Amino acid sequence: MRFFSDNAASVHPRLLDAIAQANAPDSAYDGDALSMQLNAAFSDLFETEVEALWVATGTAANSLALAAMCQPHQGIICHREAHIEQDEAGAPGFFTGGAKLMLLDGDGAKLSPETVEAHCAAIRDDVHQVQPAAVSITNASEYGMVYPPHEVAGLAEICKARGLGLHMDGARFANAVATLGCSPADLTWKAGVDALSFGFVKNGGMSAEALIFFDRKLAADTHYRRKRAGHLQSKGRFLAAQILAMIENDLWLDNARAANVGAQSIAAAAGDRLIYPVEANEIFLRLSADEAARLRGLGFDFYDWGKGQARLVTSWNQSAEDIRPLADAITAL
Repeated sequence: MRFFSDNAASVHPRLLDAIAQANAPDSAYDGDALSMQLNAAFSDLFETEVEALWVATGTAANSLALAAMCQPHQGIICHREAHIEQDEAGAPGFFTGGAKLMLLDGDGAKLSPETVEAHCAAIRDDVHQVQPAAVSITNASEYGMVYPPHEVAGLAEICKARGLGLHMDGARFANAVATLGCSPADLTWKAGVDALSFGFVKNGGMSAEALIFFDRKLAADTHYRRKRAGHLQSKGRFLAAQILAMIENDLWLDNARAANVGAQSIAAAAGDRLIYPVEANEIFLRLSADEAARLRGLGFDFYDWGKGQARLVTSWNQSAEDIRPLADAITAL
């Protein structure tokens, strides 16, 4: 009955088992045997040499990635609905030492190469204006829309031409990959992404996210930034254990597929109430206040998303039987 956030979903049992198995003496910080496996495990997953760091939150992953790309006097181009603008309490500015978020528009909370290029072209090359250093996109976006590889590549082309880093906020990266059916490599470094915040907590994880650097030069100072930011946990093996359990046998992808299937069931029931196409595990609906109250009266929870709108999110652990009552209730409105 809970559809307000996939953050609230239960932890997958395989992660709990992995944490229990990690509960033995080992080296501290990121020198333990499990943490030392991350680079190789993610290099296999992405089909290229990467450097992978664990952190406790997506906010930290995003902010550390951007700090690696951007000096305090520079700017980060993102959508005005981006999580780094709307939901991270100024953390990117804190981690970068003051870099400016440069906010652009775009349907479905997505950026286009044309809007990024137009914004950059309008900035004078002088000390009186903030110069951009990076572009940050969210896949799937804040409105559940996905960037396919060719759209990422189009943005990367602009970034490369202008010397900008390209960061992908992948809080729901798994859901995007599940929808597109492409490889993780195709959606990231092969398309020109320099760093990825690979989200697990929304997808059956507990308290660990991964920061993946495809441009490995960006990782060197990030080890120091992670420590300075208070994110170098002394018992890092418990974070590494969670992440390794998620990527083993593609659990991350199976969980995302399950959540996406649930979202499609609700989308089918919603019909013309849908505000955006459902491409991941978020559903945005037109609901009057009375209709929202009726659904809540039946025991369903979800977020109001502006006047006359609602956001519902499905999770990895919701079966068809869990979701059918909500779909039926929406149909009956």
